[in-house]
Amino acid sequence: MMNKARVPAWYWTVAVLAVIWNGFGCLDYLMTVTRNAGYLSAFPREYVAYLDTLPLWLVGFWALGVGGGLAGALLLLRRARLAASAFGISLLGLAVTSVYQWSDAEAPASSIADVRSAARSG
Repeated sequence: MMNKARVPAWYWTVAVLAVIWNGFGCLDYLMTVTRNAGYLSAFPREYVAYLDTLPLWLVGFWALGVGGGLAGALLLLRRARLAASAFGISLLGLAVTSVYQWSDAEAPASSIADVRSAARSG
C-alpha cells in the first residue's frame, strides 16, 4: 500500500469547512423540495410560489450543485482524487441554475436582505 504524503493543517480546515458549507446547501435543498413548512415560513410567499414554478430539470441541476459539492468535500476528507470530479459536477449545477435565475424575468428578489425584510414585515 502506498503512503500518502502528509498534508498541512489548513487542508483539513478547508475540507471540514467545505463539508459544513455544502452540508447546509444540501439541507436547504432538502427542506425546500420536501416543502418543510417551518423552513419555508422564513421566506416571502412570492418566493415560495416562485420555487413551485421551477422546472424539474432545473431542480435536478440544483441537486447536482449541492450534492456534488458535499460529495467533493467528503472526498477531500478522504483525500480522494475523485473530489475534483465531484466539484466539477457541482460547478456545472451552479452554472446552470445561476444562468437560469439571472435570465428569468419572473424571478422575485432573492437577496438575503430582501428575504429578511420581507420575513419581518410578513
